[in-house]
Amino acid sequence: HYPLRRQRQMCIRDRGGVIVMADSNLLLPPDYLWQVLAARGADVGLVSSPPVGIRPNGAWAELECAFLNSNQARLQLLADTLGFGFAQGKTLMWEREFLDARGGLAALGQRLAEDVAATKLVRGAGKRVALTQRPFAQPIGRRSLGQVWARQVRWAKVRREGFAGLYSGEVLNGSVPVLMAAALAGGPAVAAAVALVWYGAEAALALSCGWAKPGRALLMLVLRDAMLPAVWAAGWANTRIEWRGNAMAPGALHKLPG
Repeated sequence: HYPLRRQRQMCIRDRGGVIVMADSNLLLPPDYLWQVLAARGADVGLVSSPPVGIRPNGAWAELECAFLNSNQARLQLLADTLGFGFAQGKTLMWEREFLDARGGLAALGQRLAEDVAATKLVRGAGKRVALTQRPFAQPIGRRSLGQVWARQVRWAKVRREGFAGLYSGEVLNGSVPVLMAAALAGGPAVAAAVALVWYGAEAALALSCGWAKPGRALLMLVLRDAMLPAVWAAGWANTRIEWRGNAMAPGALHKLPG
């Protein structure tokens, strides 16, 4: 009754009233549950965490990490710092009583993705989504360019279906709008200087956090930004997605009785 993506997740329920959902492709540390439980609070309706891609095998896997790490994880951590935390389906931790009072796990099937439904449910209850102190690692392995593109477009459609207004602003994500503005304002030399500062700062962050290694992985930051406008445009096409051979669309989602 909830999104098919849950088929690759494990759901841990304890008798103390806590439900933890974690994707099976996360590399969980021994103290995973303690880290998740430590983020609980009176004003917290859900604990979540972004994944950080590790162990890429090949150039396109490094591109995947460039999307996941110093772009998507960074933006999610920034949103949390500003008080606008949102869920990421790799890790979801609920107080059982809170979730059951709002429809239980079936309530997460109201949108294309359970993390979108979870964010809306929590905010609608006047609570906030809290992130763990550290993101959890996801081994990436080998990827093809087609796989990276398909995954990013699928996630773009999910965000657009759930938060169309915010998605509109994603056209400003990445360096392309900034560099275009710099070129118009001051010419190629100014744009080059801005690019040096922009990517220098991101590369320093990625290297210091262990999100990338020197060399080709840093060049993937540029390729990722070049792809972002195309991914954003593709996200407007429709809200039909395919996950592991399963076609999904908002009209086919499970509806709660009443």
